[in-house]
Amino acid sequence: MRKFFLPIILNLFTMTDAQPYNTEIKTDINGYKYETVIQDPSQTRIYTLKNGLKVYLAQNIDEPKIQTFIAVRTGSANDPSDQTGLAHYLEHMMFKGTSKIGTLNWEEESKLLSQISDLYEAHKVESDPDKKIQIYSKIDALSQEASQYAVANEYDQLLSQIGASGTNAHTWLDETIYKNVIPSNELERWLLVEKERFSTLVLRLFHTELETVYEEFNRAQDNDARLVNYQLMDALFPNHPYGQQTTLGTSEHLKNPSMKAIHSYFENYYVPNNMAMVLVGDLDFENAIQWIDQNFGNFKYRELPVFNKIIEKPLTSVVKRTVKSPSSEKLQLAFRTQGANSEDLLKVKMVDMILNNSGAGLIDININQKQKAQGAGSYTSFFNDYGMHILFGAPREGQDLKQIEKLLLDQIEEVKQGNFPDWLIPAIVNNFKTQRIQNWDTASGLATQMYTSFIQKKSWESILKEFDELDKITKPSIVEFANKFYKDNYVVVYKETGTNDHLIRVESPRITPITINRKAHSIFYKEFIQIPEKEIEPQFVDYKDSIHFDKINATPFSFIKNKNNALGRLYYIFDFGLDHNQELGLALGYLNVIGTNQYKKSELEQEFYKMGVKYSLQVQNEKIVLSLHGLEENLPQGIRLVEHLLKNPQVDDKAYHDYVQTILKARKDAQRNKQYIFNALMQYAKYGQNNRIKNIIKEEELFNKNPEDLIQIIKGLTTYKHEIFYFGPNEEPIKKAIIENHNTLGKNIYTQSLNYEELVSDGTIYFTPYDMVQTEVLAQSKGEIFDVSKISFAYIFSEYFGSGLSSIVFQEIRESKSLAYSAYAFYSIAADQNKHDAVSLYLGTQAEKLSLAMETMYKLMNDMPEIEEQFENAKKSALKQIASQRITKTNLFWSYLSAKKKGLDDDIRKKVYSEVQTIALNDLKNFFNKNIKNKKYNVALMGNSDIIDWKEIKKFGNVVELSTSDLFSPTN
Repeated sequence: MRKFFLPIILNLFTMTDAQPYNTEIKTDINGYKYETVIQDPSQTRIYTLKNGLKVYLAQNIDEPKIQTFIAVRTGSANDPSDQTGLAHYLEHMMFKGTSKIGTLNWEEESKLLSQISDLYEAHKVESDPDKKIQIYSKIDALSQEASQYAVANEYDQLLSQIGASGTNAHTWLDETIYKNVIPSNELERWLLVEKERFSTLVLRLFHTELETVYEEFNRAQDNDARLVNYQLMDALFPNHPYGQQTTLGTSEHLKNPSMKAIHSYFENYYVPNNMAMVLVGDLDFENAIQWIDQNFGNFKYRELPVFNKIIEKPLTSVVKRTVKSPSSEKLQLAFRTQGANSEDLLKVKMVDMILNNSGAGLIDININQKQKAQGAGSYTSFFNDYGMHILFGAPREGQDLKQIEKLLLDQIEEVKQGNFPDWLIPAIVNNFKTQRIQNWDTASGLATQMYTSFIQKKSWESILKEFDELDKITKPSIVEFANKFYKDNYVVVYKETGTNDHLIRVESPRITPITINRKAHSIFYKEFIQIPEKEIEPQFVDYKDSIHFDKINATPFSFIKNKNNALGRLYYIFDFGLDHNQELGLALGYLNVIGTNQYKKSELEQEFYKMGVKYSLQVQNEKIVLSLHGLEENLPQGIRLVEHLLKNPQVDDKAYHDYVQTILKARKDAQRNKQYIFNALMQYAKYGQNNRIKNIIKEEELFNKNPEDLIQIIKGLTTYKHEIFYFGPNEEPIKKAIIENHNTLGKNIYTQSLNYEELVSDGTIYFTPYDMVQTEVLAQSKGEIFDVSKISFAYIFSEYFGSGLSSIVFQEIRESKSLAYSAYAFYSIAADQNKHDAVSLYLGTQAEKLSLAMETMYKLMNDMPEIEEQFENAKKSALKQIASQRITKTNLFWSYLSAKKKGLDDDIRKKVYSEVQTIALNDLKNFFNKNIKNKKYNVALMGNSDIIDWKEIKKFGNVVELSTSDLFSPTN
């Protein structure tokens, strides 16, 4: 009889009766009061300024950086019903500067912006199409005049001065979140910029940014997940804004924006008592709160608009919707739940994990492992007013969506009948605890939890007490809840293969490209750069000192100590993959659906889940990585179990037959999937017909394979040379378990691998038609063989020229001309010393802009603009980012492996940091002229053939049209 084992989380989230989680109010050395929770492992402090601004602070000293989020508790659910998409558009405009940032003459610019605002109001109410065009023509003319006073992307240039990264934002139903990662020594200067940013709203360069939002809307039309979600939300929330107002808004509202409405929204919701600042990183609590108060403390408290909560009537029957697109069939169904603060939330989460937990759930065991569907799963999503429990699935060949629906509902019936083991609930709770340890170990993970708790109006104490509440949940209570809650009260959306007759395309108005003021700057900027800077000394890694290198018999063993918590991560790394033997992928995939001589597949997954250990097998082109992670005390047992799996897999002929059917259906589905088709097109443009996507095991071969041969491949895996890496608190128990269970004498070597030769870059345009609103373009050019001397130039080229909000490409293509939603160019260094560098250009744009967008991109790639000040800013940003970067934890080892593949022994960042300081703009120009200028590209282009101007496109090169049958090998 096998023993069941449930892990104990080592003190990190374990409560005692004597010391429960309780909130305390304390006062810091400067007299600021803050909340803290007894036994909080994150030691979070929550301050509330006099104006109502919430401030969440926590320390993470892994790097001299701070993860920052500025959260506003408002989103698309608060959009006016006649101006949907407003919150999202406002988020875009928050990057355009203020009355001080981004302007050369605010007095004159503001007059023009006021006139533009009035014209938009007239445009909104005008019903005559011809008159609307005339008004827009005036808007365009005034916008050109106003742009003379604007400095595009000056906000991003300011952040470049301090070495910020990850600059972004997102809008959702109840939230708008602004994001940055900053060096810890730049907190004061970052706060100066953010104070100004949130003090006033200026709708500068409005009509060009509106064009960008049009692009985003059109891209969403090509996104299957959005198509399904829109229908799901509409049916689930027939009255509430959650279902009736999408974040991107309606096409009609996007065409008729109101600058006055956006200003009004900003004044109503962007107030301190509706905002939170979240900082997690290498910070001093007392200094941080003082600086925040000095900058944000004078923002005025303002009463928020009062809304009556819209109460949805209970669903009493099944609501069915159907959508169509060219991609494969799938299904999504959802039960409406109460909101994030409801008493039922944790029970819904628990039911979800009973159903689907990556191995031991009912959907995992009864559907996925038995291959009764192409794939299935579930997840939850909770908002302030309501939430959703979503189940999803895709059919196998010969199945219909109704069968998938029944399979999913059958699993809920199993929960209602109590047909799940008693140990599963405590195991789920322990896995929740382990996940929290992992998430909160990173600054971004902890900070995300903080802003989520603010948006959802949850106290930090209640977040920490969730495990107390989970511990109280029993199997009978779950069964009772499931029978009460899960009835014929759900929404189901059938996503069928076909033509989407409901595509809505926002036509772009004719706009005149604006002039970008690249050399001029605002007074704010000039004063800002004069503020004395505090420097962070860079730290570079000595791999020999940072990693403990050892051997276990013939196998290299590397160890890095985890000093933060009780978790461990173990990796077996094989330096070969699909390029060496395609059957490796087939065999190790087969391992996912079979058991051993001791365990059925479901029993095996349950054993892993009980101990709180997760394992995964990644089969890549040139590498195989088997990983185990969980609490270190449980990893020896996990090692024994995974070694048992590798040594004792059991042949299952039916499972193999079903597995082949799964592979064939996946291939068929891939030929309908937009992104996968584009990936195949890129491979074809780079390698021609001899590429990895076409080079697969044919159907007849699959069926003729003897499963026993695959079993032998699995059993023989560890007879090949490999290495082991462990990151955890203590290496000794892991080494002991490896010695007892693992084959460390592997000597076999794969001496040959498939060679995929890159095509000569000759300007050919490879086109594949697809029914989509936008077009996607990736141009690729083969570079020279890896040369370490180019790394620093590639680094600074990307920062100055090719990517980021203040790069040359972004400014010229998106900001100035509104030619693409997404545009970037980069020189990529080869990952291996024996391979070639590459130059890549990407455009995601509308068909009518395609030729002009390509022309503009090619022109930039043949004549690099030389803006000295912008170049110096890019250098400064690059140096500050390197100085504040620390390679720690598992990244130490992966960095070491990456360096080794390039033939390097040390941390390449040291060389880059030194060289970037001495690179002049003329040096970069010489690099550009030698390695990028006049390059020819092989172009992958995908879009709707009927709306592309082929006469214009053919000017760029010979067009070769490829069908999906050209891109993929036959599926049957």
